[in-house]
Amino acid sequence: MLNQKIELNSFDLLEIFESHPVARKKLKDELSLFMKGERNTKAYREIGVSWWDYCGPILVNSYPTYFEKLPKLIDQINREKRPSKNYVLFLGENAAETNQQPCLSLIQFQIEKGRLLISAYQRSSDASLGLPSDIYHLYLIAKQIDLPLKNITLFLANVHIYQNNLEATKNLLSGAKAEFQLNT
Repeated sequence: MLNQKIELNSFDLLEIFESHPVARKKLKDELSLFMKGERNTKAYREIGVSWWDYCGPILVNSYPTYFEKLPKLIDQINREKRPSKNYVLFLGENAAETNQQPCLSLIQFQIEKGRLLISAYQRSSDASLGLPSDIYHLYLIAKQIDLPLKNITLFLANVHIYQNNLEATKNLLSGAKAEFQLNT
């Protein structure tokens, strides 16, 4: 699918993350390593996250490169809380050497009537694996901002399911147990 939009309010997010099995601890620890700027894939394996192994021993111009700027941005938002300002985190650079260009390309934080709105643009979205992880990361980021969350809106340029995960996705949608594989 191309050019899709998903808007999730606080209730939707709680419903998703509290009523469905999500690798919460792994994703929380992964986000923490991203925000520390950890580029060594061994550190991710140590927390049970092995999906970055295909990139080699070091993540080059990937999520940690950009997410390490997030703590300062969160501090700025919490300090200023200006409704007239759009706070933005860009992920990725054109022409930068990389072994995994971030699929999530931009996160924008806005404040409206004392509530937080997060908008994110995703250039590529694996509906079965990457999208749920990215939504949970955005939810965890929102929890670090001292404002009630109104919603998270994702603009998805390309949403897809990899061939090797079609059957698992069908199982998940039917309510059965599903086990996904890394994309091939």
